[in-house]
Amino acid sequence: MSMRLPPVIHAYFDAEKSRDAEAASRRFAETAIVRDDGESYVGRDSIQKWMADSIEKHACTVEPFSVADDGSRIIVISHVAGEFPGSPVDLRYFFILENDRIVDLEIVL
Repeated sequence: MSMRLPPVIHAYFDAEKSRDAEAASRRFAETAIVRDDGESYVGRDSIQKWMADSIEKHACTVEPFSVADDGSRIIVISHVAGEFPGSPVDLRYFFILENDRIVDLEIVL
């Protein structure tokens, strides 16, 4: 990644690239929420399970290529390819950070 991402987001994508759900989940606050594909996952344990299941089910590669800050969220656009209908796609990741942790993540088309 040659973009300038906040360290916690950079670490999240590094862990995702390594297919390490446990390492990725450590980037989240204990009470964080993730919204993806019409589902919500609350808390670090739920987020870790979501990520592990997603890694196993979709075998995705995720390549961030754009980052912006709208004042309340950091928006990262990533090229995602894997074993799912419509692959590959560019997804938008909307991150909200507090105290160097991800407290909210929404992933949308």
